[in-house]
Amino acid sequence: MTNMTLITPDSVPVKKAATSEQLQNEFDYFQAQNFLESLLRKGMLSVDEFMQITFLNREAFSPALAEIMPKTVDVYQIQR
Repeated sequence: MTNMTLITPDSVPVKKAATSEQLQNEFDYFQAQNFLESLLRKGMLSVDEFMQITFLNREAFSPALAEIMPKTVDVYQIQR
C-alpha cells in the first residue's frame, strides 16, 4: 500500500493580487533607491550612508521582496 498525501485547500498557496498601496510602496522604493544610487555615483553619499538609507527604505516602503533581499548591497556595481 502506498502512502498518499491529502492536499487540502488550506495547504495550497494562493496568489493574491497586489493592492494599490503595495504597488505604490514598490514604486516609491524603486524611485528612492534610484535617487540614492545617483547620489552615491556622484560622491554625494558615502557607502555607509548609502547602506544605512537603503535599509531604512526597506523598512519604510516594505517592498515585497525585502525579506529575501541581501543584508549587504554590492555598491561597487552601482558606482560603475
